Amino acid sequence: MAEEPEPGHRHPPRGTDTDHGPTATPARDRRMLDGGLIFVTALLCLSGIGVWITRGPERFFELLWSDLGFALLLLPKIFGGILLATALGLSLPRARVLALIGPDSGWRGLMIAAVAGAVMPGGPHVIYPLTVALMAAGADLGAGVTIVSAWVLLSLNRTLVWELSFIPVEVVAMRFLLTLPVPVLLGFVMRMLAARAAVRRDVQ
Repeated sequence: MAEEPEPGHRHPPRGTDTDHGPTATPARDRRMLDGGLIFVTALLCLSGIGVWITRGPERFFELLWSDLGFALLLLPKIFGGILLATALGLSLPRARVLALIGPDSGWRGLMIAAVAGAVMPGGPHVIYPLTVALMAAGADLGAGVTIVSAWVLLSLNRTLVWELSFIPVEVVAMRFLLTLPVPVLLGFVMRMLAARAAVRRDVQ
């Protein structure tokens, strides 16, 4: 038989961690073998078979050693990114992150996330671990989507150093202005979808 709750005792609301407070981003069960890995592995095998059949084994092994060398060059960056995400996720002040870009930060939080994504330097091995660290510290999915989208569309480093070096100023300015609101809108849509998913879970 289930135990009756003591008088005056209330169960904590759903989505609340009794030790760490409200959980803005629920922890996911990370598995070694998931759908994404299976898909990429299957695609890799099919591509290798295609090269072997159409170009021969000599070309196949040439590409294989080249790709393995490239993968070895990427490993230190990936490892460093994982360490960075873990360290920042544990050291960032959760209350501050929640206030700035948490689920209740509203449009202001999405705009802060967009600015952060636009000014962040570095490549994917920097931006993705930083975003994961911020989400572990309290940022919601909407803010995470906004940060990554702003980095992709509005990166000041790429715009100032690369685009303006090869593309006319008026074209760069038009592209930047047209894409300016997109990261915030994407973050807003993600928040709406996440809220609906949470409501469905509560109903079930």
